[in-house]
This record gives sequence, structure tokens and C-alpha cells, in this order.
Amino acid sequence: MSFRDVLAEDQRLVLLRALAEVPGNTLNESIAKTALAHFGHRAPSDVVRAHLDFLDRHGLLRIERIEAARGELWVATLTVAGLDVANGNATHPGVARRMAV
Repeated sequence: MSFRDVLAEDQRLVLLRALAEVPGNTLNESIAKTALAHFGHRAPSDVVRAHLDFLDRHGLLRIERIEAARGELWVATLTVAGLDVANGNATHPGVARRMAV
């Protein structure tokens, strides 16, 4: 596995964990980007969207696309399967495994 793959998997886990911590388990893409930066991942908007899309396609979250004045805004909501991965109760290919603390 390449270092790039390791980073991508960790970024996806960070996104799931951030969603698990907020009320309603929902974040918009801007806050998702901020959450990644908070945990040491500076990712451009297209990378954040690529991760959200991956997690959506794998059933770990659902994306609502909202038309806004400056284009489309993505809002992600965690699924039960995504919560299990975020909490370390399940694993999923392409997402880092949460380490026990």
C-alpha cells in the first residue's frame, strides 16, 4: 500500500469520526474540510468531495446535494454502517481502522 493510500484511508476515517461527533451526524463539505485540517490533513475541496463520494458509494454516509448561489453544496449524513466504522466496531476496505485508545 502506498503512502497516498494510507493518507486517503485515514482522511476517510477522520470524516466518519467527525460525523459521529456532531449533533444529527451531519456536516456540510466546508465543515468536513475544516475537520480534516483540525486533524492534520490539509485537503483541497475536490479531495474532500472525492472522499465523501467514496463513503457515499460504500453506504457509510449519504450525501444531499443542495443548489446554492455559488454552486452545489454537499451535506453528508452518517449511516449506521458508517457509525460502526467510526467507532471501531466494524472495518471497511478503503477506510483506516480506528485504533483503540
